[in-house]
Amino acid sequence: MTVLNQIVREEVSASVRRPRVLLSAYQCAPGLGSVSQIGWEWYRRLSRRTPVTLVTHVRNRAHLEAAGAPFENSEIIYIDTEWFAGPLYRLATRLFPKSQHAVFLLSSLDFYVYDRAAVAEVRRRRSHGADWDLVHAVTPVSPVASTRLHRLGLPLIVGPWNGGLRSPACFPEIMKQDSAWLYPIRNAGRILDFLLGGSRRAAAILTATHATTESLPSRARRRCIPMLENGVDLDLFRPKSWPDAPSGDRPLKVLFVGRLLPFKGVPMLLEAVAQFRRESAVEVRVIGEGPMKSEWTQLAKGLGISDIVTFCGPAPLAAISDHMAWAHVFCLPSVRESGGAVLLEAMAAARPSIAIGYGGPAELIDDEIGSALPPAGKHAVMCGFIEAFRDIVRRPELWRKRGLEARRRAESLYSWESKIDSALSIYNHLPEAM
Repeated sequence: MTVLNQIVREEVSASVRRPRVLLSAYQCAPGLGSVSQIGWEWYRRLSRRTPVTLVTHVRNRAHLEAAGAPFENSEIIYIDTEWFAGPLYRLATRLFPKSQHAVFLLSSLDFYVYDRAAVAEVRRRRSHGADWDLVHAVTPVSPVASTRLHRLGLPLIVGPWNGGLRSPACFPEIMKQDSAWLYPIRNAGRILDFLLGGSRRAAAILTATHATTESLPSRARRRCIPMLENGVDLDLFRPKSWPDAPSGDRPLKVLFVGRLLPFKGVPMLLEAVAQFRRESAVEVRVIGEGPMKSEWTQLAKGLGISDIVTFCGPAPLAAISDHMAWAHVFCLPSVRESGGAVLLEAMAAARPSIAIGYGGPAELIDDEIGSALPPAGKHAVMCGFIEAFRDIVRRPELWRKRGLEARRRAESLYSWESKIDSALSIYNHLPEAM
């Protein structure tokens, strides 16, 4: 953090009131996945700045307490619907072993049970004297997860939401593997939102992408405020020296981080690497776990690149930072990425990124910090990766500078502290908007 940023933050903190926030985060725990991490970052950072009561699912309790929660100036209300959530999740994983999205769609039905119980518990506590100035529901991040919290009669902020992204048309094989036929079920969430009034009654709706805003009813869009759902810890992901430029015997070092699921598109990256290897040295690290690991490991073997591709398994954030420092470039061949938290981490680590320009990555990546490949099918993506790899070898200094520009953007736009600054400003302007 620069001295100027610190001064601005202190001025912001001094100039705003400290509202009592009821923070609903169904998913909220460190190290349990990207959405849970979002809930955790909101809770721990917001509670440093203003009084917070966190409402979350009881399944998060052990992880939160291990991380030192509840923090000073905060309390936690745990909602137990595990009697419903546990069997539902086990059923979903049996039905859809390869599709994280399908598992999410089915198991997310528990949120509505949780939300109903949360409203009842908060009402009970208010009857005994507890009260808050506003409610902010931060997870789930899906716009179809409609909440009843507006029934408390307090100003309600929802989001940042990220969703509403249509399935890409040019990758039918990948989407079939990901059980994309289930995606229209999300429309039921819109019906529930209409019935429950979540978006209709919200004082402000934080939306991460243009697709999210456009997916909402027109009457709700005037209350939308742009805010990316993810942030990045600038202290954890620090810029480190770029590796020696790839040339001759020095390989181009390529990194992928993410769940090993069909829509992540890793086979396109592996096939591009297999072709590029014929003309230049290259090494790949794949960080993550998932049902496609065995199949993709065999694919690397079949392509004759298992000696240069390392499947490292899952890694905590601190270790991912080290992997970023190893790499020349971060690659995200995902064909349907609504957000892209790992792209922010690559940016903060001063690494250029190559990603498919569809969904969230299309709004994050451009030619100043990397390359956004056209979402025009498998062949086009593979050719795009190969040409980008060639360009890194040909013009390494340009790509090193792209990494530095990525860090600058991360500092100015995507840090968690900047997000909390924006949230506090929104909270303090809510009375004017009501």
